[in-house]
Amino acid sequence: MVTIGITMGCPAGIGPEIILRYFAGKTQQSWLQPVVIGDRSVLEKCGEDLRLPAPCVTWQPGTPLPAAGIPVIQVSSLSPEEITWGEPDLATGKAMADYITTGVQLVQSGLLQGLTTCPISKAALNDAGYYFPGHTEMLASLTKASDFAMMMAGARLKVTLVTIHRPLSEVAAALSADSIANLIRITYQALRIDFDIAMPRIGVAGLNPHAGEGRLFGSEEDLVITPAIASAQADGINVQGPFPPDTIFVKAVSGAFDAVVCMYHDQGLIPFKLLHFEDGVNVTLGLPIVRTSVDHGTAYDIAGKGLASERSLAEAVALAGSISMNRSKINRGETGI
Repeated sequence: MVTIGITMGCPAGIGPEIILRYFAGKTQQSWLQPVVIGDRSVLEKCGEDLRLPAPCVTWQPGTPLPAAGIPVIQVSSLSPEEITWGEPDLATGKAMADYITTGVQLVQSGLLQGLTTCPISKAALNDAGYYFPGHTEMLASLTKASDFAMMMAGARLKVTLVTIHRPLSEVAAALSADSIANLIRITYQALRIDFDIAMPRIGVAGLNPHAGEGRLFGSEEDLVITPAIASAQADGINVQGPFPPDTIFVKAVSGAFDAVVCMYHDQGLIPFKLLHFEDGVNVTLGLPIVRTSVDHGTAYDIAGKGLASERSLAEAVALAGSISMNRSKINRGETGI
């Protein structure tokens, strides 16, 4: 049995709603057991407000799982009357940070096999005294990981990003052969181990139109990206490129590559969300624990209105379970990798 903890995210966002919708529609899987790390009273308030089933059962890790209902690891004790959908405050910021911290501790202790995180508010996180740009950096700090990356994963396309939340005007200067080669290696290892692909094929996108076209439209491909690819190839990695950004995703979706390494945020996220807007999964690579996440934010504008979709959460939980199983096969020596 693989037990995956779902952190509730911001209590005032859509996290409670998508959790209830996920459990209401979940088909029974004998090998996968999700549990919620959050606040039972908030989930029950959400169920009452939106007329969703909320059969919550308080559960203590290390004890037998309940035969029915939604197992909830009670971390916060917020007053439901003081929760206003779409309006985070200091209390909700502190609560969502506590869910993350507790989840990491439970995975590190072996009581859970992985985490799936619901969305948080970065501003509320900082207001509560946790000065991280977001989820990923907080998780990296808690797990003491220094070499990590973000992958957006779907059935048709997987992308990783060399630069993430950086202004477009700064991207070219931020690229280096070392950082690109390092991301190629992280992506390769994740495909082999976490996704159980024996011989991963990676494509690398260029930065400029037509991948520079012989420096006519830019020199980064020749000076930075190609040396990075050559370095990774010297390690035995099947990586090709740089390809023009306007064609590489067609190649990947057609089956030529298992993942695409992208130079900046929108280069990868635009094609990815075109294909996987509702069912995409954010996977943090390079952590010593398994972490997946929904690929959307807190959606405060629709919180409490019954409009949120649980599809990304369902895919994220399933992928966390699959990655946990694949890593356990490695640990047990049941694979040729």
